[in-house]
Amino acid sequence: MRILVVGAGGVGSAAVGIAARRDFFDAMVVADQDVGRAQRAVERYVGDGRFVAAQVDASSADAVAALCREHGATHVLNAVDPRFVMPVFDGAFASGADYLDMAMSLSRPHPVSPYELTGVKLGDEQFAKSEDWQAAGRLALVGMGVEPGLSDVFARYATDELFGEIDEIGVRDGADLQVLGPDGRPAFAPSFSIWTTIEECLNPPVVWEKERGWFTTPPFSEPEVFDFPEGIGPVECVNVEHEEVLLVPRWLDARRVTFKYGLGEEFIGVLRTLHKLGLDRTDPVRVGGVQVSPRDVVAACLPDPATLGDRMTGKTCAGTWVTGRDTQGRPREVYLYHVVDNEWSMNEYGSQAVVWQTAINPVIALELLAAGTWKGRGVLGPEAFEPRPFLDLLTAYGSPWGIREH
Repeated sequence: MRILVVGAGGVGSAAVGIAARRDFFDAMVVADQDVGRAQRAVERYVGDGRFVAAQVDASSADAVAALCREHGATHVLNAVDPRFVMPVFDGAFASGADYLDMAMSLSRPHPVSPYELTGVKLGDEQFAKSEDWQAAGRLALVGMGVEPGLSDVFARYATDELFGEIDEIGVRDGADLQVLGPDGRPAFAPSFSIWTTIEECLNPPVVWEKERGWFTTPPFSEPEVFDFPEGIGPVECVNVEHEEVLLVPRWLDARRVTFKYGLGEEFIGVLRTLHKLGLDRTDPVRVGGVQVSPRDVVAACLPDPATLGDRMTGKTCAGTWVTGRDTQGRPREVYLYHVVDNEWSMNEYGSQAVVWQTAINPVIALELLAAGTWKGRGVLGPEAFEPRPFLDLLTAYGSPWGIREH
């Protein structure tokens, strides 16, 4: 297996550190628009001949395909913002490589009723090309991060092994992470890409119900307090647009599928202000003689999430809450989860908890593909694969998962 990682930010760099401890691949090319960042991602592994840095324009399918061919890449791992999903996806296909990502092609709200009806849904552009991938005998494994990704693996595991009938599959994400500023006080510094966070949180959230199919609600709707494990405790969670709601119903049977994220009052307030001021927009505006995207300006004004680890404390939890009846017809409610402590991930890998928790999952998926344990053709989500080998390997990587009965 020869892997091209497109993107050497926090998640891409964390994936390099995780993969470096494994022996399932022959080469890993780490590419970024900023070749210096790619070089920094691999510099500590200079003695490992498998790693090399390269430059790539992720907005160009031709550039991605050319780099794949140059290095004989068999698999492309997309670790850049979701606005670049389609060129990286198309570039991998053009080169004959298989493909993995952690976020799917972008949505576009319904032009008339955005808070009731779906428009272009997350992943629609990719699934529209599934027959092409299948005919070519290639695999595009989409949504293989932590959420989506591990959360979808949990949903498949619950379906296969824990339940006979499912009422709701609800992904619930919460944390007690805190970033300290130079003065030692809590600071506003998102632990993940603000570009992606704005996209997720300000778009109309999607909900799936068997009787209605996919529909939307206003941002931050249906608040609930969810009690997260391992000391994190109660966190208010709200509806957020996320890939799991678009993936799970394609493979698994449930009456309802939701995604709720623990954002907190301050974060929601900041997002609402950005939206009110138009600073969430991606289309360029003229400032003096320069055309600039307001969202890119916001991202440039905030610290790089990859650099926050030594100023961050606390834990992050990703998980899937499932309700229904067990195989004997008795009521059952469980929460399958994965917790990462920032102190541990920093000490062990030098990566902050959120990006490390995201990065470990595509690396595990690549190892399962390399071994032939996971196989597939076309555009597939994590739900299409056997969950037990993935969860066993997650534990073998030194980061076990848990299950809580309610």
